[in-house]
Amino acid sequence: MSKKLVLLAGPTASGKSNLAIKLAKKLNGEIINADSMQIFKEFTVLSSRPTLNQTRKVKHHLYGIITVKKHFSAGDWLKQVKIKINTCVKKKKIPIIVGGTGLYFNTITKGISKIPDIDIKTRNKVRNLYKKLGIKRFYNALIKLDPKVKGRILPTDSQRVQRAFEVKLKTKKSLYDWFKKTKSDFLDFDIRKIFIDIPRDILLNKISMRTEQMFKKKCINEVKKFNNLKVNKSFSANKLIGVQEINDYLKGLITIEQCKDLINIKTRQYAKRQNTWARGHMKNWNKLYSKNFSNLLKKSLKVVT
Repeated sequence: MSKKLVLLAGPTASGKSNLAIKLAKKLNGEIINADSMQIFKEFTVLSSRPTLNQTRKVKHHLYGIITVKKHFSAGDWLKQVKIKINTCVKKKKIPIIVGGTGLYFNTITKGISKIPDIDIKTRNKVRNLYKKLGIKRFYNALIKLDPKVKGRILPTDSQRVQRAFEVKLKTKKSLYDWFKKTKSDFLDFDIRKIFIDIPRDILLNKISMRTEQMFKKKCINEVKKFNNLKVNKSFSANKLIGVQEINDYLKGLITIEQCKDLINIKTRQYAKRQNTWARGHMKNWNKLYSKNFSNLLKKSLKVVT
């Protein structure tokens, strides 16, 4: 009998955490985080991490495990997740991987390229060159170095253009040549995949309600504490929705209502990107939804049992 692995994805605020808990209880499972912002220790409110009440009901893994001051890649996540999946299997528990970071799920279903570690000297050299040349000139230099990147990475995607540059510089091989050789490490698992396909009008309402809740839970204090840490601006925690908007409010540039509106707009845009990713990368997933939670749970159980 093959080992079972449940993947549960969906846009932000779609109700993944609640569904995961109910599934875990029914399946004798444990929950593993697949959200790149819920990884951080310092953000519980803004990242919408499961509450203490939720984590008491079922064992949760990989939530709040890393400081915002550290770089944490999809490859780092995959290393951690392999350990947690094996732990669950040994305990005869079904691992349920839950989150909204499409790239994390891709490392499970499609694998991750075995690119050698890039040394800090090369990485800094590329970062300094990026600062020196700026977006357009750096991108042109990258195309010259690695023509295979053209049309595949946007010039404005600073992390990926620098990654492509350092990989070609260090390994003499294109990022895309490395990608060709990848395969999943979970081929011996029976993988069941669910995507919560929530209607847009319902999702927009849930996003607004969640933003209100964040302010009641003192997300402003969370951002103040984050500011005191003086985190490197290139680190991904700075991109968490709400950080920039709350800082603009703290500087007196916008009102509290404008701040909430901007957070809602950015969250809606993020949810749209997550749905676009799902259409492109999750074509063979089970797209489920029901306004009635019991029905959604029944539909989900049909997929995973």
